[in-house]
Amino acid sequence: MGDPASIGPEIALKALLSESVTNICRPFIVGDAKLIQFTAEHLGWKTPIHAITDVKEALFQPGKIDVLDMRTVDMTRFAWGEISAMAGHASFEAVRKVIGLAMAGVIDATVTGPINKKSINDAGHHFAGHTEIYARYTNTSKYGMLLVEDNLKVIHVSTHVSLRQACDLVKKERVLAVIALLKDGLISLGEKNLKIGVAGLNPHAGDSGLFGTEDDQEILPAVLEARAQGYDVDGPVPPDTLFAKAATGHYGGVVAMYHDQGHIPFKLNGFKWNAAKQRMDSVKGVNITMGLPIIRTSVDHGTAFEIAGKGIASPDAMILAIEAAVQLTKSRTINK
Repeated sequence: MGDPASIGPEIALKALLSESVTNICRPFIVGDAKLIQFTAEHLGWKTPIHAITDVKEALFQPGKIDVLDMRTVDMTRFAWGEISAMAGHASFEAVRKVIGLAMAGVIDATVTGPINKKSINDAGHHFAGHTEIYARYTNTSKYGMLLVEDNLKVIHVSTHVSLRQACDLVKKERVLAVIALLKDGLISLGEKNLKIGVAGLNPHAGDSGLFGTEDDQEILPAVLEARAQGYDVDGPVPPDTLFAKAATGHYGGVVAMYHDQGHIPFKLNGFKWNAAKQRMDSVKGVNITMGLPIIRTSVDHGTAFEIAGKGIASPDAMILAIEAAVQLTKSRTINK
């Protein structure tokens, strides 16, 4: 459900009431049943909420929402759009629960709503985000954040670290590993274009050492080794050129060196603002964690506390994340 004080419960409800979702999978929400019921009623929806304690109890009936009830939200203290340790603990426990269910083979895939990092840390769960929680509880050391929206598919060498740390993490071995994760992701998503573009770190990809040495000393060797291993890969390519080409479909996927280098062009591509209505028409983009033993997809937007509880949040990204999870499940089944 994501953070209970966020738009997470709302977009989860909207997605699970969509025929495009119920026609392709058997979805249920892991979260707090009273909170989900309150959300539905608050938004004026007469949606039946079926609280369960075991997945076997789920009815999977269109128009009725099954909720694996974690009972983690104190509704007497609940408020939309507020950072709180209670909300952080609730969202963390929901994530940990779905990971456990997937690791046990009870469910085929997990899809996560937005969480608030401050709330989670205030609750005593010291993680930088979803990706790191999944890595810890699946015992995964080599993983990557892959963003997917239309032609743009972006994976990151580093994510939730300082910019100074991000530069230090640009190493040949890591770049090479991320190239491999990206190709696996493209294949799993059914992408036919497996040409990969690798971004430079510095302006103009270092310009032969004038603006930094990482591009020549770490990124280029990784690209050359990837080619020797049979990958169709370009790089390091100056980012301002790379993403423009990627948006046209020239590359099947691209490797970004750090969080914002990949997220900024991605969100410009997927987030559509309606100036006349002063609101988003759509917020698209799926986040897939590659390298895990289980399937995890997510919306690639935040908690949007400023519109939580108002009923105007777009479920587009959640629906796309569910569709991506289904596609990845099918690919994994075929490849077994």
